[in-house]
Amino acid sequence: MAASVGLLLRRVLTPCRRWALPGLQQCPAAAPLCAAPPARLYAAAAAKNTKRGSQKAKKEEAQKKKGRGRRLLLSKPVDDVYLTWYYERPSYHVEEAVGMLKKFQELDFTYPKQFVYINVTLDMELQKKKKVDQFASIVLLPYRFTDETNKVLVFTENEQEAEIARENGAAVVGGIELIKWILEEEIQVDFYIAVPAIMPKLIPLRSKLKQKYPSTKRNSLGHDIPKMLQFFREGLEYKVQDEHLIKTRIARLDMPTEQIVANLKTIIEDICKFKPSSAGPFVKKLVIRSSTSEGLLLNLDGLLPEAEKVEEKEEETAEDEEKPVQESVST
Repeated sequence: MAASVGLLLRRVLTPCRRWALPGLQQCPAAAPLCAAPPARLYAAAAAKNTKRGSQKAKKEEAQKKKGRGRRLLLSKPVDDVYLTWYYERPSYHVEEAVGMLKKFQELDFTYPKQFVYINVTLDMELQKKKKVDQFASIVLLPYRFTDETNKVLVFTENEQEAEIARENGAAVVGGIELIKWILEEEIQVDFYIAVPAIMPKLIPLRSKLKQKYPSTKRNSLGHDIPKMLQFFREGLEYKVQDEHLIKTRIARLDMPTEQIVANLKTIIEDICKFKPSSAGPFVKKLVIRSSTSEGLLLNLDGLLPEAEKVEEKEEETAEDEEKPVQESVST
């Protein structure tokens, strides 16, 4: 009887011999040592599909992360202390911003004659993946804010012109004898001006001086030596950095607000002269600060030249005209 029951159990449990009895922990039976390894006919294809799937998953995850950015709140903060990334950065009119900088100085007990700076972000992009070339310029501000002057060299072989240059503050005056000293860097100044008569003899300096080589375009070539000397000795030089950014000082904080604003508008107007006629608005963002304060974003209304404003309006009207056309096509 016992033998027959054992035989019956063996027949019933034979199909499930790889698993333990019910109620016990299930564990797969060990494979026989003589078993052949499984075939991997499509291993390469499976690896490629897995790699593509992982790349797709990474892209989707990156897009999700971008979408998870902090959402700006539409309303303005009601308190003086708040998390800045939850609100749009406020912009101020230039007179209001200058007044805030003066107030910051009083509250912080910092130096009252500290410099005022601006950071101008430009749109240097053109059509067909081209960009506006980086440029440098010098501008004579309506209100001077420092006693510092630039060193200017005057090229002339006329003794009378040389005397006029010395009287008007030229650091170095001379003719072709200066070429050797400049090439050997024995003479170093900030700017170079010249009279037209000596220009054919200055060609060896063209590659050395580069943008500072005397030219009528830069107002460094002419007969009016006193005027050129005043422009380059007292002028403010600025240049484009990091392909699209201009950083320069414009005034002192203790100056009247009207003078600070006038200097700022003069620099912005000079910057916009380098904008190609085919390009859109040139100035994208304008920030003002003092040596010890935070930067304040300025409202560009009233600061850009009239031509810049007209182009902005034309672009807005063109976009408004394109929208109905696109809607009609989609319907």
